[in-house]
Amino acid sequence: MRIESLQEGARLAVEQLRANKFRAALTILGIVVGVGSVMAMSALVSGIRTSIMSEMEAIGPKNFMVTRFDWTQLSTSDEQWQEWMRNPKVTVSEARLVAKLPTVRAAISGFDQTLPFDIAGQPTRDVQVYARDAGWSQFTTGTFVAGHDFLHADVRASAPVVVITKHLAQELFGGLDPIGRRVHIQGKPFRVIGVFQESRNVFANIIKNWAVMPTTSAVKHLDVWDGAMAIFIVTAPEASQNQAMDQVIGALRTTRGLRPSEPNNFFVLRQQELVRTFNRITNVFFVVMLALSSVALMVGGVGVIAIMMIAVTERTREIGIRKAMGATRREILWQFLVEAATLTLIGGALGLLLGGGVALLVHATTPIPARAPATAIAAALGMAAIAGVLFGIWPAWRAARMDPVVALRYE
Repeated sequence: MRIESLQEGARLAVEQLRANKFRAALTILGIVVGVGSVMAMSALVSGIRTSIMSEMEAIGPKNFMVTRFDWTQLSTSDEQWQEWMRNPKVTVSEARLVAKLPTVRAAISGFDQTLPFDIAGQPTRDVQVYARDAGWSQFTTGTFVAGHDFLHADVRASAPVVVITKHLAQELFGGLDPIGRRVHIQGKPFRVIGVFQESRNVFANIIKNWAVMPTTSAVKHLDVWDGAMAIFIVTAPEASQNQAMDQVIGALRTTRGLRPSEPNNFFVLRQQELVRTFNRITNVFFVVMLALSSVALMVGGVGVIAIMMIAVTERTREIGIRKAMGATRREILWQFLVEAATLTLIGGALGLLLGGGVALLVHATTPIPARAPATAIAAALGMAAIAGVLFGIWPAWRAARMDPVVALRYE
């Protein structure tokens, strides 16, 4: 009996859509927008997370950083920031000390700044400059399409050399060979020795123009702030991350003269902690999107109430006949609830198509592998069905409470 009621309720809902296409379309529009937004946002967040995890895997899951500041904190007070500023700067000499530890394969010091580039006095827009030790390219996904990376000798000599991205090279030199040409950074000449093309990923699409130079060269030749310098540590293959971290912490505490009772005046950050920080940020963004989507669902729910109340009024005589033939209040209530849920499920299905189309478009036009997880699809459909039931309760209850005698006299 319950299955027959489901089928009948679904059939009546479809008939309502066919008979009143414009009215029904406006009714389920809010459901379509709400579910489509949830689907599109789920696909985007999932795709960005996949990209980040791929980048982390490429860099190495056992790697970690030594920093002056705790970058995993989403918000900090002025007091907290001042406390961090009292920590000593991380230095190139500390990176070289750490690199000698048996559990460390490589220790690359570096910091980032945005600096003005120009060629022969013709300024370009500011470019993101990464100051790094030699070997940085081993831990960045991409390839050299011209020239080469700077060497350890360049780092020791603080040579004014720079590696630029392919996109920046095209912007600066057009079709000319950039190798050996000079660019000016803060008015200081640097020689281009390499052109690097980063692999297709979400970060490469955001920052296309960047350059890499030796850390020592940036400190010597440019007016830069090296207070945010960090050490990117690559754990040796035969060592665990915990072993490498213990040795690094011990070496830094010794060289900084810290007593056993004193806390570390630096931070050691695992990649997993940075990923968790990113997840917290995206989760907040996702919650905001859910709240906005809920507004669309509320609008759609009000429409469901309206169209179901109209349906109850239009079918008053039919309800009276069914009750006269023995239909119970529960059966009438069930029929109209199924009808309301079917309406919102149809809206939810259209929303899935809308959100899936947005995800496919993003996947085709950007490096983000946007794909909606199965759990998000199930949750979106479930949310649509629950909305239909909740917003259909009042019309269904009104239909179930009708007096059959009065309903039969309705014209």
